Amino acid sequence: MTELGNRLKEERLAKGLSLEDLQSITKIQKRYLIGIEEGNYSSMPGNFYVRAFVKQYAEALQLNPEEIFETYKNEIPATHNEDLPEKLSRVKTRKTVTEGSSKIFDIIPKVLIGVFIIGAAGLLYFFFVNNVGDKANDQVNEENEPVKFVRSENLDKADETEKENTKENEEEEEENDEQKAVEEKPVVETPKQELIAVQNSGKNSTYDLKNADKFVVKLVSTGNTWVSVKNGSGISKFNGMLSNTGTQSTEVDLAGESKAVIVVGNAVGTEIYVNDQKLEYAIAPADQVVQNITIQYVPKNE
Repeated sequence: MTELGNRLKEERLAKGLSLEDLQSITKIQKRYLIGIEEGNYSSMPGNFYVRAFVKQYAEALQLNPEEIFETYKNEIPATHNEDLPEKLSRVKTRKTVTEGSSKIFDIIPKVLIGVFIIGAAGLLYFFFVNNVGDKANDQVNEENEPVKFVRSENLDKADETEKENTKENEEEEEENDEQKAVEEKPVVETPKQELIAVQNSGKNSTYDLKNADKFVVKLVSTGNTWVSVKNGSGISKFNGMLSNTGTQSTEVDLAGESKAVIVVGNAVGTEIYVNDQKLEYAIAPADQVVQNITIQYVPKNE
């Protein structure tokens, strides 16, 4: 490793930069950066690139390139020996251009003559087509003059037909738009009735009745049972026995009421329907034969 390479590497490490970071900053391939740090310039395209890469490396580390070149001029290769091939190349190019130019000058007169001949032929053709074509068109128009009226009439009919078709299409589109608007009109679905058990303890259970248009309780006996139905104020709406042999069911309309209290003497043999929806016992009938059931009705507009 050279003194220059050692100094650059120490500066890089002091700034916490990796070779990958430096490659991203300078856009110089990592293998060339390694070559600079190791003093191995043989992998680089030439001395000009060595000096250019060293300059970019130094600037990336915020070092003065001129000071680097002056301090380590014995380690950094000079570029004056590479200027000569470029000058020789330029001389050769000028000579080639001169020889090529003389050949072009010899060809130019021939090209100009060819262009002149082609231009004259084009003018003659243009003149001939215009004069002869105009006469032929006049003759054709004179011979076919009566046909003009037929063609014009057909065009008028075609225009009228097109207008009628356009009008029909517009009317059809309007009908489709109206139909589409009707089809896209949102359908408001009626909320489904909800009968939800909200509380139960011992033989007492409470239900909330929501989204219902009416409040009708139906009691059906599947055996022998005694039932009682009262409103929220304690006024009796029904009180009696239900059996298979006698009265099997009863229906109680609780319109205008917000609460119903149902006492069932035999829950095992009694089915309860609220607006035709069967009430599922919150307390198993086998566990509590006698049950007190409260139904709280919340009208829709509330």
